[in-house]
Amino acid sequence: MFTLFATRLTADLATVLTKELPVSERLIAGAAAPEFTLKNAEGHDVSLSDFRGRNTVVYFYPAASTPGCTKQACDFRDSLASLQQAGYDVVGISPDPVGKLAAFAAAEGLTFPLLSDEDHAVAEAYAAWGEKKNYGKTYQGLIRSTIVVDPQGRVAVAQYNVRATGHVAKLRRDLNIGQ
Repeated sequence: MFTLFATRLTADLATVLTKELPVSERLIAGAAAPEFTLKNAEGHDVSLSDFRGRNTVVYFYPAASTPGCTKQACDFRDSLASLQQAGYDVVGISPDPVGKLAAFAAAEGLTFPLLSDEDHAVAEAYAAWGEKKNYGKTYQGLIRSTIVVDPQGRVAVAQYNVRATGHVAKLRRDLNIGQ
């Protein structure tokens, strides 16, 4: 009886030790960017394919009208002309509802598309949704991330866990875009 138990325990332990745990895979340069269609602040559909032929900065932010997200959005707004001149469009994605995005865009004068991903399916496809830790608490949420998609729809740059403050300036340096 003990031998049967020990054999079973050993087999179960071997299964646990060799089984790969599911891990959200981050996008890497060269990978195809996941296609999406989401509602913008005006309630219209916007798809990644709408930007085909241009470089597109797709940035994920946790919540409209919060201090960090406002800082990041305003940094993109203030850099938009030079980004566009260098051939880059900008799209922001958050789990906020369309109405909140419309209020955020109006309050901050944001002229680039803000898209609503309420079920966070797109964030998950881009590995921008996952485990977060804040003040000792662990929970699932949006991971501030930026993915640059090239004109052919492939990932050119993937940055995860970025800081709200200074991120746009760093991204501009990484993309060799001057002021």
